[in-house]
Amino acid sequence: MVGVQRRGAVLGGAAGLALSGGRPLRAGAATAPPAEAPPGPGGLVGRAELASGLEVSRVVKGCWQLSGGHRGDAATDRTQGRKAVDDFGAFEQAGVTTFDTADIYGPSEQLVGQYLNSRGGGGSGIQVLTKLCVFDPLEMRRAGSADFVRDRLKASTRKLGTRPDLVQFYWHRYEIDNYVDCALRMAEAREAGLFGHVGLTNFDTDRVRAFVDAGAKPEVHQVQYSLLDRRVENGMSEYCQSQGISLLPYGVVAGGFLSEKYLGVDPRDVRQDTYSKDKYASIISQSGGWSWFQSLLAELNNIANKHESSIANVATAWVLDKPGVPAVLIGARNANHVDDLAKLGNLRLDEKDHDLINGVLAEGRRPSSDFYTWERGLGKF
Repeated sequence: MVGVQRRGAVLGGAAGLALSGGRPLRAGAATAPPAEAPPGPGGLVGRAELASGLEVSRVVKGCWQLSGGHRGDAATDRTQGRKAVDDFGAFEQAGVTTFDTADIYGPSEQLVGQYLNSRGGGGSGIQVLTKLCVFDPLEMRRAGSADFVRDRLKASTRKLGTRPDLVQFYWHRYEIDNYVDCALRMAEAREAGLFGHVGLTNFDTDRVRAFVDAGAKPEVHQVQYSLLDRRVENGMSEYCQSQGISLLPYGVVAGGFLSEKYLGVDPRDVRQDTYSKDKYASIISQSGGWSWFQSLLAELNNIANKHESSIANVATAWVLDKPGVPAVLIGARNANHVDDLAKLGNLRLDEKDHDLINGVLAEGRRPSSDFYTWERGLGKF
C-alpha cells in the first residue's frame, strides 16, 4: 500500500472517531541478527497464479506494517528488528510464502532480506514482491531514464538479497506526466532480467489504459479493495479483466477493523495508534459511518459463527470471491493471527452469505469515483 491518506473525516459525528492520517512514512535501519527459519509445510492458505509463471500464496504478507508507523501497543508490537524477522517464519510455516514490500516502507526490504538470509539466502520457495515508488517532483522529471529505473531496482535487489519476483510501479503526481516513460523503462528492465514481473499500484483506470496503449502493459495491479472500499468495481475491475491484468487487493480487513475486536465498540474507545488505523478509520467514515459499520460487523459475525470462522476470514473470503482476484494482501504487526489465517483455505461463502452481506452493503454509501482519485484529492470517494 502506498500513497497519501486523506485527513479529517469523523466517524459518527463529533463524538466519533477522528482521522489524523497523512503523516509521512518513517525510515530506519534494521540491526537485528537474522532468525533461524522453521520449515514450512506450505499450502494451508492455498496457492494461485498471480501472473503467468508466478505462483503465490493466496494470502500475501503485506509489509507496510514494518515501515515504522505501525508499532501501536508495545505489548503486541513485532514490527522492528529481530522480532519482525522471526515472524516471517511463522507465516511461511502456515503456507504464506509471498511477501509484499516497497522501497518506501522504511526498513522493510532489509527485514525481508534478513529473513531470506536466515534461511540460506536467496528466495528459494519464497516469492518477493516490491515496489518502485516515485514521489519527489525532481525524481519524476528524470524518472523516464533507463539509469534512474535501473538504479532504483538494483537498490531494492541489494536490500532484499534476491531479484524481486514482481515490481509494482507507483507515481504520485499525474500532472508531471512522464509516468508512461518510466513504465516503459521498467518494462525494458524486466526484459533485461532485473526482476520477474511488472505491476502497478494505486493508479486510476485511465492511467492503466494509458500504460496498456503505450505497450507497457502490467501483469498485476495492487489496489485497495474490501467490503468498505469497492471503488475498483467502478470500471477498474472490468477493464483489468478484459486485459488479463490480475488485481492484488490490500486493505481487505481494513487495518484490523474488520474483526471481532471492534464489534460493539464505541468509536470513542478506539485508539488510532497506527498509520493503518488512521487510514481505515477514514474509509469507514466514507463508506457509511460507525453505526453502519457495526451492522456490517454483526452480519459478518453471524456468518463467521455459521462457518466456525472469524470476521476477518469472512471479509477476506468475500474479496477472494471477486473476479480477477487470485490473491490478497494481509498486513500484520505480529504473527498472532497466523493460525486463524491458516483456516481461510477451508472457508467457502455460499449464496446466502453473499446475499446477507450485499443487503448490508446496500444500506451504506456506494462509492462513486474511480479508484484512488479521492486519496489524490482529485474527486469524491
